[in-house]
Amino acid sequence: MDNNKKQNQNMNSNWQTIAMLVVAALLTIMIVSWMNSAVESRQRKELSYNEFVQMVEDGKVESIRVKDAVIEVMPKAEATEYSQQMKYYVVRIEGDYQFLNRVLENNVITNRENGSTNALLIALLNYAVPFLILLFLMNFTMKRMGGGGIMGVGKSNAKMYVQKETGITFKDVAGEDEAKESLTEIVDFLHNPGKYTKIGAKLPKGALLVGPPGTGKTLLAKAVAGEAHVPFYSLSGSDFVEMFVGVGASRVRDLFKNATENAPCIIFIDEIDAIGRSRDSRMGGNDEREQTLNQLLSEMDGFDSTKGLLVLGATNRPEILDPALLRPGRFDRRVVVDKPDLNGRINILKVHSKEVLLDETVDFKEIALATSGAVGADLANMMNEAAINAVKNGRSAVSQKDLFEAVEVVLVGKEKKDRIMSKEERRIVSYHEVGHALVSALQKHSEPVQKITIVPRTMGALGYVMNVPEEEKFLNTKKELEARLVELMGGRAAEEIVFETVTTGASNDIQQATNLARAMVTQYGMSEKFGLMALESQENQYLTGRAILNCGDATAAEIDKEVMKVLKDAYEAAKSLLNENRDAMDQIADFLIEKETITGKEFMKIFRKVKGIPEPEETPEEENGLPDTEHLKAEDDAAGAVKESEPEARPEHSSESGAMDVTEPAEEKQAEDTPSQE
Repeated sequence: MDNNKKQNQNMNSNWQTIAMLVVAALLTIMIVSWMNSAVESRQRKELSYNEFVQMVEDGKVESIRVKDAVIEVMPKAEATEYSQQMKYYVVRIEGDYQFLNRVLENNVITNRENGSTNALLIALLNYAVPFLILLFLMNFTMKRMGGGGIMGVGKSNAKMYVQKETGITFKDVAGEDEAKESLTEIVDFLHNPGKYTKIGAKLPKGALLVGPPGTGKTLLAKAVAGEAHVPFYSLSGSDFVEMFVGVGASRVRDLFKNATENAPCIIFIDEIDAIGRSRDSRMGGNDEREQTLNQLLSEMDGFDSTKGLLVLGATNRPEILDPALLRPGRFDRRVVVDKPDLNGRINILKVHSKEVLLDETVDFKEIALATSGAVGADLANMMNEAAINAVKNGRSAVSQKDLFEAVEVVLVGKEKKDRIMSKEERRIVSYHEVGHALVSALQKHSEPVQKITIVPRTMGALGYVMNVPEEEKFLNTKKELEARLVELMGGRAAEEIVFETVTTGASNDIQQATNLARAMVTQYGMSEKFGLMALESQENQYLTGRAILNCGDATAAEIDKEVMKVLKDAYEAAKSLLNENRDAMDQIADFLIEKETITGKEFMKIFRKVKGIPEPEETPEEENGLPDTEHLKAEDDAAGAVKESEPEARPEHSSESGAMDVTEPAEEKQAEDTPSQE
């Protein structure tokens, strides 16, 4: 029974190759026959037998070549009615008994051709050589299209890695302790299957790694293979689907066949959503992709897990996968590889700094606090940018300053040193940024200011305020969200108070505030009018996080009114706070115009001086540039507002098309779906 099954699988995996060879042979015959007929019609001419006899008797024939079926005739040069460039021939008549005497009497040179060997050789040259050339061209073309060549149609493109080639273990993966713990059990099962089978446990057939882009899903899969010391078959979901129908299913069969022969081993399918998308005929189907998915489902049901065959899949779109693929028995485990927390980011920075020279000023905790929401790929990029900054500044080791500059480069871009603003624009931008910072300092539930700058950046920002949380948060209270709204409105409020007009600089603030206010009303149940009613749902959790309304048009209009009311209240609160502290705002703005960039410590020093607040004793945090502003939050009952626990690097102004506000440098969606902030 097994032999018959193997034979059928081999026949199914090779039918495409046979079909291609047959097509190549037919094309060769057609092309060669057409070319021969075309050549013969131009260079050869048939004579009637009577005409041939007359030519011989008239002495116009120089020589003849007798073949099996025809006689080739070479006329004399004197016979001008016959061209020397044309090849003449006549069909033989076996009943002409006077043929030999006739040619001998007229002194015609007669040659006899033995065609048994020559004809075969000519046939081989005429057909075999063009066939091989055509086969080569078809194979080359199919390889360029990703088909694996004629002999590779239906064959798996999976690359097999072993431990010595990857060199990746769990030590190279940081910040994903929970995911590593789940996968460590699988590795232990591959190493010691006996202690699990003894009690009746079975190895999971598959594990699905889900999470945002850049969190290290592929790295974790390679680390599993590196720890288990087993072959590692790695390929992308798109590698299964080609232009030829049935190729994807054949490649799945071939992949599992090879993996079974090399068990124990691991099959890793990256971006599995390319073939695992839900089968929904309403949206239009793809027969090739569905065939591939059906074959994958069949193969995952068919293999014996006791042999040590494990399937790992990775995706950032688990919501679109087919339910049949996700059920236990196929993918038994779902391993969430989420954005790292504070300790995770610290460990990731340590991993990526192994080969980097660091000086004594480096404090990874501060950097981790400033990069909340960043994934492993972001932190690796920041560490590399810091090393580049150190070299550019002529230092032999990376300092804390280089790391903070790298964070800013990733969030808002590089400084634009050639951008020269007018004196009036500098004043507007300065007051705008000071408005944000001052509102933040005056509210109890806001986060401390790390830096204020009006130096333009390459991502379009003409200035921004960076807020760094004192500790990482996973929940945001209503007061914190309200405080965040007031802070976002601080820039526009400062412009109106000082210049009695407004600019385009607050467009990004307005966008962030609107998103946050709408989330409070529709998702968080923080509106008195709608109460605990969920009016929006989120899709693509690990990608865009876009919200979709789940209500009628009448309710949507009421939502807009409620959002406008929330934003208006926040704006009035911001203007009230700034009017009460106008002196502090003027002095800080003048200092910012002069210095262009000030630290949070300098900002709070001026604020305390204006308010007559004594300077606190120096703390380690203050020495490192992180001011302790907790006791300065004078407005306990201020309409407060949030912030997500991520860094606040907020570009407020842009020079593009007159709009002074731009991109969000850092976006993050927390588990509680708090809208992203910069």
